[in-house]
Amino acid sequence: MRVGIRVVLLLAVLSSLVSFAKFNHCSAEGWQSPGQYVHACYSDIPALYGERELDQGRWAYSSAENAVEYPVVQGAIMWVTAKLIPQGVTNYFHINILLLALLFLFISFITFKIKPEFAYLLPLAPAAVASLYINWDLWAIATMLAAIYFFDKKLEIPSAILLGISISTKFLPIFLLIPIALIFFRREKIAKFARYFLITAATFIAINAPVFLTTPQGWWRFYSLNLNRGSDWGSIWYALSNLGLNLTHQNYLSVLCLLIGITALIIYLLQLTKPPTLAHTAIFIFIIVMAVSKVYSPQYVLWLTPLAVIALIDKKDLAVFFFWQGCELLYHFAIWQHLASVTGAKFGLPVVAYSVITLVRIAASILLLARLAARHQKSRVFPSEFLLSTGESYP
Repeated sequence: MRVGIRVVLLLAVLSSLVSFAKFNHCSAEGWQSPGQYVHACYSDIPALYGERELDQGRWAYSSAENAVEYPVVQGAIMWVTAKLIPQGVTNYFHINILLLALLFLFISFITFKIKPEFAYLLPLAPAAVASLYINWDLWAIATMLAAIYFFDKKLEIPSAILLGISISTKFLPIFLLIPIALIFFRREKIAKFARYFLITAATFIAINAPVFLTTPQGWWRFYSLNLNRGSDWGSIWYALSNLGLNLTHQNYLSVLCLLIGITALIIYLLQLTKPPTLAHTAIFIFIIVMAVSKVYSPQYVLWLTPLAVIALIDKKDLAVFFFWQGCELLYHFAIWQHLASVTGAKFGLPVVAYSVITLVRIAASILLLARLAARHQKSRVFPSEFLLSTGESYP
């Protein structure tokens, strides 16, 4: 079913309002625990406003021990909105989620530009709608999707700049350089990849250098936390540990599994008949990374959902898409109900049940990956589908 852009944007507005209603309970109650977990309306936005002393006007990276745990663009957004908004956590929360709602409209628009026949699925995806206002990730997702859109239209310089901005907002998009490199390799344009990489790196350096040079320890805190953290909520390693399989050297195992997954992806992309588009392959690298990482935050579904939508081939894929969304929604409530039990709620989800649901979510994402990979391999027209719609073709 294909609908117009106005319908997609209207659905996005309605979804933003539904998500606001879900999160507004916590706003009204002051984000008290365990209530914020029982009602599944926890958000990092009010939590970090006080914990990182943004309410006192402190620069996001001024403290080595208490700097925000995000790259610099996201940290700057957190700080600027705190400086500009009248004092008070409720005002801070509402202005930030208003900006996030506008970003969701933009993301819906870009999704329509890339995949108009399935764009309506994004604002209808229940797990994504339930997660809209958990934190600031939509800022990075918006620039990442714009980078994908421009890349597949062969506007490589703006794509590289946008990817550098996205990596400076949330580090995850750096993994897109892997399929991008393979696409250039398949096109036999290695020099163009070198230029793309250098522009992306230069953008990242230009954005990060002022913060690194002035508050290096605060800048480094995000990277240090990610390098040194153990297995955490939502990861396969945390779930297996809770189920009695205590694997040692989990950092090495995570890296090893990531390398295996990336190798399998490289082999898959290299054996395709034609060079793939980034729009159709970005979902693969993100599912691999998130399946083996040491943490899976509830808002990560916001990264996967638009990428899954633009990777769909036809309506035969809808069943697996909504099955995966259902498993993500199940996990969304499982993590909050488990945290409710941890923070003293009378009722909650035991750790064993939470861990089983974690594994179900991971299995569903891998099923989605396998389904899309098989469909793309079988459909010989998919690599050029996007470019055909824009009147372009591969050389």
